[in-house]
Amino acid sequence: MPNHTRKALVVLSGGQDSTTCLYWALREFGAANVEAVTFDYGQRHRVELDAARKVAAMAGVRQTVLPIDTFAAIGGNALTDDAIAPEAGARADDDSALPNTFVPGRNLVFLSFAAAFAYTRGIEHVVTGVAQTDYSGYPDCRENTLKALELALRLGMDSRVTLHTPLMFMSKAETVHLAQQVGAMEALAWSHTCYNGEVPPCGHCASCELRAKGFDEAGVIDPLLLRSQGA
Repeated sequence: MPNHTRKALVVLSGGQDSTTCLYWALREFGAANVEAVTFDYGQRHRVELDAARKVAAMAGVRQTVLPIDTFAAIGGNALTDDAIAPEAGARADDDSALPNTFVPGRNLVFLSFAAAFAYTRGIEHVVTGVAQTDYSGYPDCRENTLKALELALRLGMDSRVTLHTPLMFMSKAETVHLAQQVGAMEALAWSHTCYNGEVPPCGHCASCELRAKGFDEAGVIDPLLLRSQGA
């Protein structure tokens, strides 16, 4: 049985994974006990922020947008630097190099700010959509990183904050099935994943290919594509 006496803060980017996690949190904690935080970190594609606002409104949760402009000032990655184009296509399983869409320290900073934000509101549960099984192998999406960060946050803030990662060991197809179970499919029609910031999605960047592969393997039509095609 879900425990509706607890409160949760969901890190909501407006993407497929965070949208699914938001609806997971609604099921686990109860709608009245969930709110969302979105980070404006100077991302090139502002459509992400629009998607996050739309998803939060559809879910009926309070959303706060926090500005963090340091990543844009640092640059050096395809998500904040206009001079760098996102890599096209999914990477090979044996490719150990990090893609140029990796923003060093992003999840560490996001979750630290989220935990601090939650602390001021008496919220002990922070939910994030990171997944170790994701194609990129981003080091700040791995379970050992999140466990270490959780411990550091607890010690550094003398708190009982818990980082929840519902998608950690799920394939993209499994996350699609979870989205169905928690009632997130309608909201996914308004989520944004494309690294090129295109609406309808470009279909050929690594993120688009990964999303398409997940829906295909799940045997489900992506609601975003249906909306984009006017179906």
